[in-house]
Amino acid sequence: MTLGYILLGIVIVLSILVLSLIAISKGYAYKHTVDPLPPQQEEKNETKDM
Repeated sequence: MTLGYILLGIVIVLSILVLSLIAISKGYAYKHTVDPLPPQQEEKNETKDM
């Protein structure tokens, strides 16, 4: 019975390890994008200074 618990623990640890490695791999493979800056208008900037 003790051997069964040890094997069950090993299976659980290995499955958690595999799942965490898959999650890390997907996180590093994600392509991050940055939205372009909106065009600045000189009129809006001048009214904010007043």
